[in-house]
Amino acid sequence: MPRPALAGSALDRRLMLIWGAGVLAYIVSIVNRTSLSAVGTEASARFHADASTLALFAVLQLLVYGAMQIPVGLLLDRFGSRRVMTVGMLVMASGQLVMALTPDVHIAIAARVLLGAGDAAIFPSILRVIAAWFPVKRAPIIIQFTGLLGQFGQIVSVIPLAALLHATNWPTAFVSLAGVGALAGILTFAAVRNEPERTGAITVVTSRPDLRQGFVDAWKHPGTRLAFWSHFSTPFAGNAFALLWGYPFLVEGLGLSVQLASLIFTFYVLVGLVLGPVVGTASARHPLRRSWIVLAVVGAQAALWAVVILWPGAAPLPVIFALVAALCAGGPGSMIAFDLTRAHNPAQRLGTATGIVNGGGFLASVIAILFIGIAMDVQGAGTPATYSLAAFKLAFLVQFPIWAVGIIALLRERRRTRAVMAARGIHLPRIRDVIARRR
Repeated sequence: MPRPALAGSALDRRLMLIWGAGVLAYIVSIVNRTSLSAVGTEASARFHADASTLALFAVLQLLVYGAMQIPVGLLLDRFGSRRVMTVGMLVMASGQLVMALTPDVHIAIAARVLLGAGDAAIFPSILRVIAAWFPVKRAPIIIQFTGLLGQFGQIVSVIPLAALLHATNWPTAFVSLAGVGALAGILTFAAVRNEPERTGAITVVTSRPDLRQGFVDAWKHPGTRLAFWSHFSTPFAGNAFALLWGYPFLVEGLGLSVQLASLIFTFYVLVGLVLGPVVGTASARHPLRRSWIVLAVVGAQAALWAVVILWPGAAPLPVIFALVAALCAGGPGSMIAFDLTRAHNPAQRLGTATGIVNGGGFLASVIAILFIGIAMDVQGAGTPATYSLAAFKLAFLVQFPIWAVGIIALLRERRRTRAVMAARGIHLPRIRDVIARRR
């Protein structure tokens, strides 16, 4: 006999426990993902890696992450969030354990591959939990809060993890990180549940033909492709900055102190505390204007990078802080893609569609990180001893063609999505009509 649905405060407490456990797992996954962001110099020395090889650590990790999004989505639609997220946490912990114990660069790269595979399972899983447990009107805000709380993991990797590494040694720091990941996996298995009893919004698909057809149907819908290109365009510049190239650029390129660079990364996360709820609220209140928010975020990022690159010499600190704020906006902006995904896909294929969309941003991130490293090496500035501000400025230019591809595709799919919506009787209100009604 099915268990009765919980009501009132009991349901709220259980919901917060499930969501809280998922958020903790996501925070730990971000710590793992960004664990080289503040220790890139130490990693370069430990593994005798030049800029291209160092970029390969992040590139392969993100490439695996992106490649695993569709398989993870299919697994989510079949098995649910609890098991997929638990396995992901344990795989990440295994990767960090290998990373801690090996001095060999090839084995370390394989460890980062494990890390990317485990990391790929976490965020789509918690998105599915949110879709199952939270009302539709609250979900965009909860997604934004999930994303910005996860960014606290970046503060952990930049400050406590780096401090632990400098106070002890490489194996101690990364074994500790592996242990934290294993504990988070155990907590995930104990606390997370796929859906509410009897009233769950999500039905788990068990037949293989349904999974295949779900993938085809998800990609065929222009709303999914609109979400994909939205996610492709918004977070990659922030990922390239936060995951690998920002810290060397600040310290070696601009000549800032380690303490000031850490402060800037902390600012990067704290800005998300402000922007996340603002973007989430705007997305919830104006569902037919979501793509405009995406375009505004991308425009701000491109404009501020252009200012920093064209500035004679080192740009002043206010400009750098403005750039970092714009890069941070890419995180909340990218979450809009998942609002679009949920709006255009039925519940039974939501995991598959989410996996497709989530892969977009990480595909762009792989391209950006890899080509920034290649551009540094081509200029003869591939090691910490040869880094220069001029080389960094030229290398960061590779981001602009990526933005161009993403925005052109986004605009095309937005037009097609609007045509599908119009065929269903949903018409985007014209700006002049909205103004006239308000008068």
